[in-house]
Amino acid sequence: MPQVSVVVPMRNEAPNVRSLIEDIATSMSDHDFEIIVVDDGSTDATAERLRECRESIGSLRLLQNTTSAGQSAAVHSGVQAARSDLICTIDGDGQNPAEDLPRLLAPLLCDSGGEVGLVAGQRKARKDTFSKRAASRMANALRARVLHDGTRDSGCGLKAFRRDAFLGLPYFDHMHRYLPALFARDGWQVRHVDVGHRERAAGRSNYNNFDRALQGAVDLVGVAWLVRRRKKATPTEISGMRGKDD
Repeated sequence: MPQVSVVVPMRNEAPNVRSLIEDIATSMSDHDFEIIVVDDGSTDATAERLRECRESIGSLRLLQNTTSAGQSAAVHSGVQAARSDLICTIDGDGQNPAEDLPRLLAPLLCDSGGEVGLVAGQRKARKDTFSKRAASRMANALRARVLHDGTRDSGCGLKAFRRDAFLGLPYFDHMHRYLPALFARDGWQVRHVDVGHRERAAGRSNYNNFDRALQGAVDLVGVAWLVRRRKKATPTEISGMRGKDD
């Protein structure tokens, strides 16, 4: 069983495939790892480029959706298919530096008490357009005010977490943007690591600011409800109890 599974959601990223996969393999060379790419209904040569990479990188596995189901569904499918108890995620557009993956994994490997559930990357000096950065700042500020999740950048694709803890979360579309609040809701510690960010080398984003903002408002209400409705209890075992017939 590999020590860590790196899950990569990808859609129409053919020009970025080889450099990203090779960067992941190089960055994780000190670990026993597998790479699981979920091709989310690509209509370009993404799948072909991935099959070419698999010839030289034996740890690469490929899952395919015939039609696009979205990033959260792609990540969820990849985690379900993973063979490791520890998961790292990275976006498929090449903007997340793969060399940050070991830094995300380290807090989980050092967590002897098993209390840390999620290590969330937070991008520094983002290389996106001004409009995208401005929209993200507003969305993150609103989310932080409502959810109090202590995270300034929940949309970063670089994350590391425990597989079983993730699969125990309530699943819904766009859940990947709310993982810090969802993990904390279930009683897990959440750590944060500053990570880098790159300009997009090729291709274009699969999202636009208006659609993201509209859906985000709906999701935020739902996540706030989930957090408030979670009841936490720590039962204490009572020893020395006897049945009435004893």
